[in-house]
Amino acid sequence: MEKHQELLISLRKVIRAIDLHSKQLSKTSGLTSPQLLIMLEIDKASGVNSSQVAKNVNLSAATVTNILDRLENKNLVSRVRNTQDKRKVSLYITEDGKALLRNAPQALQEHFIDKFSNLAQWEQSQLLSSMERLAHMM
Repeated sequence: MEKHQELLISLRKVIRAIDLHSKQLSKTSGLTSPQLLIMLEIDKASGVNSSQVAKNVNLSAATVTNILDRLENKNLVSRVRNTQDKRKVSLYITEDGKALLRNAPQALQEHFIDKFSNLAQWEQSQLLSSMERLAHMM
């Protein structure tokens, strides 16, 4: 088998693992992966604004706003407008959201970080370099 075929098979395995995790997450918690990431980010920094969340989870501000709308409709997050500066909105996890997070499966990223951090430094650097090159090729 040629190297490019092996690489494409490995990519498909990564994509499949992400898809399976997303389906399991949706089935057990009713959340999508981006919704869970955003909730975890808000939980980590209660009172954060949506721009900072977007930056931290590497999603566009518009995407985060749409996801926040859905999470707010499910009563999982709340937006609190600053009384002195109406332009500022802080984000908080509701009690329902906290309960859901306690029972939600571990985010795929957290599982990956656990395994990645156990690799030797040179392996981490090599993987990072390879993935950056691969991302630029796509």
